[in-house]
Amino acid sequence: MAAIYISGFIFVVTFIAILRERMDRTTVAMAGAAAMLITGLALGFYSQEAALASIDFNTLGLLLGMMVLVGMLSETGFFQYLAIFTAKRSKGQQWRLLVILGAITTVLSMFLDNVTTLVLIAPVSILIAEILGISPIPFLISQALLSNTGGVATLVGDPPNILIGSAANLTFNDFLVRLAPIVAVAWVVAIFLIRFLFRTELAKKSRNIAALEHLDEKEAIHNPGALKRILIVLGGVILLFFLHSAIHLSPATIALLGAAAALLWVQPDVEKVLDGVEWSVLLFFGALFVLVGGVEASGLLGGMASSVTGLAESNLLLSGLVLIWGSAVLSAVIDNIPFTIVMIPVIQSLSTQGVDITPLWWALALGAGFGANGTPIGSTANVIAVKLSERTRNPITTRLWLRTGLPVMVAVLVVASLLYALTFQFM
Repeated sequence: MAAIYISGFIFVVTFIAILRERMDRTTVAMAGAAAMLITGLALGFYSQEAALASIDFNTLGLLLGMMVLVGMLSETGFFQYLAIFTAKRSKGQQWRLLVILGAITTVLSMFLDNVTTLVLIAPVSILIAEILGISPIPFLISQALLSNTGGVATLVGDPPNILIGSAANLTFNDFLVRLAPIVAVAWVVAIFLIRFLFRTELAKKSRNIAALEHLDEKEAIHNPGALKRILIVLGGVILLFFLHSAIHLSPATIALLGAAAALLWVQPDVEKVLDGVEWSVLLFFGALFVLVGGVEASGLLGGMASSVTGLAESNLLLSGLVLIWGSAVLSAVIDNIPFTIVMIPVIQSLSTQGVDITPLWWALALGAGFGANGTPIGSTANVIAVKLSERTRNPITTRLWLRTGLPVMVAVLVVASLLYALTFQFM
């Protein structure tokens, strides 16, 4: 019993420290993981071997491989090319520009990490807004919201999906078939709601439209040869994601093989490529795995699972809907990545008690992904959008985000709940 209370205390303190953001979250997570391991060794409920076994290297490998590929792609200027090309096609019309940039961001976020996509697209959006003399805020917020929404559609589109797919052994096609149709409807609802919420800002006419026409998107491409090679490799990686269950290769293996192939074919400055890898994110994931592994080893998560088993056994559909909304609310308050890591072993433990947990995985993916839209700290992409807005004259405030992100979150959750219930037998 002491192990349960102490591990729970360490877990809660670590999460509160992450939420307060007084210290770097990776530092906090690693300190919490270290405290959990030391306590586990002292009380005999957690070992070094168990801590290593708790780390999901499939998730870390997939993230690392995709980070390398995206980093190499960004060095060619490809994302800037896309942003300028689409902006010129908007003819300076804000609504059209928002739709085009939002669609580009969403599509990229379905196949690449949405955080990286936002880091690359958002700065160019700010530049275009400055040239046109318009506010970049509607574009930054919409790109984060649509990236979170669109990323739910695929295995690699959102970090929570990567975690869920690895834990539940779900394929790229599993996500695409079950979640992409729901995401498509939710995306349409989200973008028209965004238009309504930003109707005043989007009604203003752009200035300096002629200056936009003078931008040459071709000049953004720094290395056309490398770009072609990386796109070929990336296309092959995405194709293998569709086939990975048939060829018996894990997504992590495919991503790492793709990264190795791109490095061999392009032969870039490897140190520069590795500098672009978000090592802090990988360490944050690893530390959280160790932290949650300790909580699970103490028996705390098993107790939590037992408390919800009755509902899952009596009404699985209701359990799924409760999980969608509960996950969404908590993911809005807590970053959806650590929340998902916590929920995975809880859902897994239900299977040992005879519950069909497959529909619950989809509920968790929908709730964690869509719920991230609610607050500026709901996802890392949101945090990045807020930080980038600090470069502008009118930074994004928490109040402004709640005025836009919260209604979008509720709207897409209503859509998700209705479609989840209607298609439940296929889940």
